[in-house]
Amino acid sequence: MAGIVELTLAQLRDGLRAKKFSAVEVADAYIGAVEKARDLNAFIVETPDLARDQAKEADARLAKGEGRDLEGVPLGIKDLFCTKGVQTTAASKILKGYVPQYESTVTSNLFGAGATMLGKLNLDEFAMGSANITSHFGNVKNPWKRKDGKDLVPGGSSGGSAAAVAARIVAGATGTDTGGSIRQPASLTGIVGLKPTYGRCSRWGIVAFASSLDQAGPMARDVRDAAILLKAMAGHDPKDSTSVPRPVPDYEKALTGNVKGLRFGIPKEYRIDGMPAEIEKLWQQGIEWLKAAGATPVEISLPHTKYALPTYYIIAPAEASSNLARYDGVRYGLRVPGNSLDEMYENTRAEGFGAEVRRRILIGTYVLSAGYYDAYYLKAQKVRTLIFQDFQKAWDQCDVILTPATPSAAFAIGENQDDPLSMYLQDVFTVPVNLAGLPGLSVPAGLSAEGLPLGLQLIGKPFDEETLLRVGGVVETAANFTARPGA
Repeated sequence: MAGIVELTLAQLRDGLRAKKFSAVEVADAYIGAVEKARDLNAFIVETPDLARDQAKEADARLAKGEGRDLEGVPLGIKDLFCTKGVQTTAASKILKGYVPQYESTVTSNLFGAGATMLGKLNLDEFAMGSANITSHFGNVKNPWKRKDGKDLVPGGSSGGSAAAVAARIVAGATGTDTGGSIRQPASLTGIVGLKPTYGRCSRWGIVAFASSLDQAGPMARDVRDAAILLKAMAGHDPKDSTSVPRPVPDYEKALTGNVKGLRFGIPKEYRIDGMPAEIEKLWQQGIEWLKAAGATPVEISLPHTKYALPTYYIIAPAEASSNLARYDGVRYGLRVPGNSLDEMYENTRAEGFGAEVRRRILIGTYVLSAGYYDAYYLKAQKVRTLIFQDFQKAWDQCDVILTPATPSAAFAIGENQDDPLSMYLQDVFTVPVNLAGLPGLSVPAGLSAEGLPLGLQLIGKPFDEETLLRVGGVVETAANFTARPGA
C-alpha cells in the first residue's frame, strides 16, 4: 500500500468513497510512513491505536454510504491544539504530561468531518520561533537537503506540520499562524499553507500565544487540499468571542482557474534592501504567470510596511507575557517546589520555559510596564491601525496582493541561532498580514540555486479566501512545482 501515501488528500477522499481501499488500509500505510520518518522528529506524540480505531469507524460509515467530507483521511495535529485524552504540550517542558479533558473547536470540527489523527506534531515552544529549534522535544528536520548535505530547518513555528506534509507522512495538517507560522514553513518545505482571516476559525482550545494575532489554518500538499481542509476547520464558534458568524463557503468550488479581469497588487515597499536576486526573480515570474492568465498587475503602496516587524515584536510579546502568566505551577503541568509561594512560581517558570519564551516574556513585561506602556505598547497599537488602513486603501486598487513568502530558502540548523534579530527577519513578508487580520496563502513556486523550495505569497481581502485560493490555484498550475525532497 505504499502508493496510498502518494495520493493527495482529494484523491484519498475520492478513493475511499469509491471503495478502492479501506480507511484501515490508509491508516496502516500512514502509520508505517510515520515510523520510517522518525528521524525528522516531526511528531511529539504518535497515536496509531487511535488512528486505527477512528479508521474502523470510518469504514463502517463508508460501508453504509454515510461518509463525511474527510471520512478516513489521516491528519497530523499541531501540538498547540488541545485534544481530549491526548497529551498537549505546546512543545514546552512546563506542559509536559498535560492531558486535556476537552477538544479544541478546530480539531472537533475535523473529527466531526470524519478525519482520523496520526498524532501531535512538533513546533517551536509556545509557537515562538521561525525555525522549529526552540521545542523542548528537539529540533524538527526539513525533509529537504541542501547540496552540502546539512540538515535544514523546516521553518516555524508549524515546522512539524510542514515537515510531515512535505515528507508524505500525513495527508494534511493543522497549523497556527501568529506572524507567519503557517506560510513561512510552508514556503521552506514546498507545500501550501493558508492563514485564514482572523475570526474565520475558532481559537477555542488552542494554547494562546498572542490572542489578537493567532489564527488556525490548513497545511497541505496543494491548493485544493488546503481548500478542503479549510472548509472543515472553519465556522462560527460561540465559545470564541472573536469568531465571526459568517457562512463558510465551499472553497473547493472556488478553484475555477479563471482570473481574467482580476487586479493583483505589487507593493513597492516589499522590495527590501538586500533581497536575494532569486527571490526577486521568482516574484517577477509570478507576475508574468498571472498576467498570462489574464489578470492585471497594479503597483500599490503600503507605506507603513517598514514598521510592521518592530510593531509585531512589541504587541506579540506583550500578549504572550499576559497569556503565559497562567503557567505558574498551580494549574497546569510542571511544579518545582520552593520555600514560599513566590519562590515556587519562580522556580517553576524558570525551569519550565525555554530561553526564547523567557526572552519574549521579559520583552512583553517591559513594554507593558507602567513607565513604558505609552511609549511602546500604545504606540505600537496606533501603528498597527495605520498598517491596517494601508491595506484598506490598497483594496480600492486591487483584488489580491502578490509578494514573496520568505526572504530566503531554508537555512541549516544552527545558522542564525545566536542572532535573534536575523531570525525575526524571517517573518518580514508575513507579519503585516497578521497585524491587519487578513488571509494569506503561500504556494510553492520554484527552487533556489541550492535546489530548495521557494514560495510566493498571496494576500486577500478580509473573508475573501475564495479569491485567494482561486488565484493560488492559477499560480500553482503555472509553477507546476513537482520537485520532491530526497529526489
